[in-house]
Amino acid sequence: MRLLLVEDDPTISVPLREGLVREGFEVDVASTGAAALAAADADLVLLDLGLPDVEGRVVCQELRARGAVPIIVVTARGDEIDRVVLLEMGADDYVVKPFGFRELVARIRAVLRRTGGGSTDGSDPTITVGPLSIDRRTRTVIHAGEVVALTPKEYDLLVYLAADPGTVKGRDQLIHDVWDEHWWGSTKTLDVHVASLRKKLDPDLIETVRSVGYRLREPAVGPP
Repeated sequence: MRLLLVEDDPTISVPLREGLVREGFEVDVASTGAAALAAADADLVLLDLGLPDVEGRVVCQELRARGAVPIIVVTARGDEIDRVVLLEMGADDYVVKPFGFRELVARIRAVLRRTGGGSTDGSDPTITVGPLSIDRRTRTVIHAGEVVALTPKEYDLLVYLAADPGTVKGRDQLIHDVWDEHWWGSTKTLDVHVASLRKKLDPDLIETVRSVGYRLREPAVGPP
């Protein structure tokens, strides 16, 4: 797996890169926002917000506009509102400086599992449920023969539901597994993402189970 480490302080980037390489990752380093935006495609981006040329939030938004690469934001800002904003603007996770190396590696692997990257279990990377097809290698979603553009969290939520169609997933479970176990925001963000998926795919694809959560409808079998 190739990581892009965006960090302008070499006292952090050099030992961090060495440690990640020892963990089996290939790591490219960018010391500026401009270099990050010009870098080759990566499987995951570690993005420090305190960059010398471009605001880290701008880099995050630009990377997100280009595609669905998972992004873990590294921030020295510890207040809870900041964390909510980071996740809602498209970051898949965050770590607050100072952080432990083992914690960071665990978060990288968790995000890769959640987003379908780095799978080594030999399972089929394609999920097919009726007219819906999801290629987890390329994060491509096709519905009724048409490619559908999703935001990263819309994609993560759809994959989570589609991996076990017909099974009801509780609201707290969805927030914990799709967003972050330390999520501080309102669970209303879940409803917003479900509504967006229904609009982009099919209004009846995701069923609301009253007072519990949501499930992806299984396709009907046999004659009506």
